Amino acid sequence: MGEHTDYNEGFVLPFALAQGVTATATARDDGLLVLRSKQVPDETVTVNPGSLAPGSVTGWAAYPAGVAWALGAAGLAVRGASVDVDSNLPAGAGVSSSAALECAVALALCSLSGISVPRTALAALAKQAENEFVGAPTGIIDQSAALLCQQGHAMLLDCQTLETTQVPLRPAAAGISILVIDTRVTHALVSGEYAARRAECEAAALALGVPSLGPLARTDPDAALAGRLADPVLRRRARHVVTDGARAMAIAGALQDTGDGRSGDETWRAIGSLLTEGHASLRDDFEVSWREADVTVEAAIAAGGYGAKMIGGGFGGSVLALVPADREGEIRAVLTETYLSRGWLPPEFLDAVPSPAGRRLS
Repeated sequence: MGEHTDYNEGFVLPFALAQGVTATATARDDGLLVLRSKQVPDETVTVNPGSLAPGSVTGWAAYPAGVAWALGAAGLAVRGASVDVDSNLPAGAGVSSSAALECAVALALCSLSGISVPRTALAALAKQAENEFVGAPTGIIDQSAALLCQQGHAMLLDCQTLETTQVPLRPAAAGISILVIDTRVTHALVSGEYAARRAECEAAALALGVPSLGPLARTDPDAALAGRLADPVLRRRARHVVTDGARAMAIAGALQDTGDGRSGDETWRAIGSLLTEGHASLRDDFEVSWREADVTVEAAIAAGGYGAKMIGGGFGGSVLALVPADREGEIRAVLTETYLSRGWLPPEFLDAVPSPAGRRLS
């Protein structure tokens, strides 16, 4: 929970997936950075870290090159390396594959170069790479999740203070599955629509006389916005940011109250309702949803799911659904048939198990 609230200094509640990106780094004596990806087998990108500048590398390689640039800009000496990347995350599916790539490469380069960077600071450097080098105006939720989440937990992150609270999240123990449904509609966060939403949020904050919208979630959302924004578009954008941050805190509170994150059926149904409210807000107030996501949310709930919402920046990507484990197979089948009956490509499914953050594998 918490889409588009991070760059508004609001509250987010992500968890890390078991799927991800691996970066295998081997030291080089020539000082060069040589980048290869198993997903792009015919392309090798070679750069000199000392000559990197925003826009100097494009395509997938811009993300790892941007990390090397951000580390260098912070005064950290990154040694030459050959970096081989592999991934089992679908690109453009709204599951933070770009942030996973950045963070895997950041951890690999730091380890290879003998650099010690606190993970909160490393997340900020990875975000800087995406914002300034790649040119995508994203917030810090994805990099923070990739570097700070713990197994069996979600993480409540205050994006104003960067304070984190690990919240127990063990749905399987309660007979619940968290399902990620890739709608097969790809998105690109460098597009103008994402930047437009960010600009609208900044305009709303200016009109309200506050530095940013997100912290207003600590107050009564209705009272915080009542009658204070004449522009209906800015009012909707602000309402989403404030209420989605409040929903993130509400879900975290519900999980914390259970102690072990298992909780009863009533709690999971309440969390599912908050997810669905979040989707409606993204669809109607922030206007970043898309047809396939809306159909997926409706079909998943009609088939017995507790709640569902689009995830990621929007305009394509995936839906997260909270479903009873004993009905997961049936819900998958219903969703597949729903897509096929509309002439769409069948959805792809990822099991979403709260997993540990990025780490050294060998």
